[in-house]
Amino acid sequence: MRSSCRPHWARAVAELAHPRNQDAARVFRCALLILLAATFVARSAETDQRSIRDAASTVIAIENMRFVPAELTVKRGSRVVWSNKDLVPHTVTSNAFDSHSIQANASWSYVANEPGDYTYVCAFHPTMKARLIVQ
Repeated sequence: MRSSCRPHWARAVAELAHPRNQDAARVFRCALLILLAATFVARSAETDQRSIRDAASTVIAIENMRFVPAELTVKRGSRVVWSNKDLVPHTVTSNAFDSHSIQANASWSYVANEPGDYTYVCAFHPTMKARLIVQ
């Protein structure tokens, strides 16, 4: 392939491979490694921030026809997530909130903004009862 037909970046790489440009090639490799490291650090920081935000959520499992834990105390403003691990749909229903139907392997969340003591049930299975305390 004639050098005039190559894209600019390909000509630059070919020039770096030439023995007379070994110092430039080292600089190029170092710059590339620094760029890759900076990208990795930035993505790690983004993942850490996402983990911190996710850590503010509390998960209640719906499994074996029970809410686990059956009683939970959270601070005002906390996000509570109900995760349905059963094979059948359930609800999370109280006088303050109603999830409607949560299908199997799905979840529903609620931000507990109002302090109080909330007893909730599954509307489909009234024997499933639990309590959420918001401080």
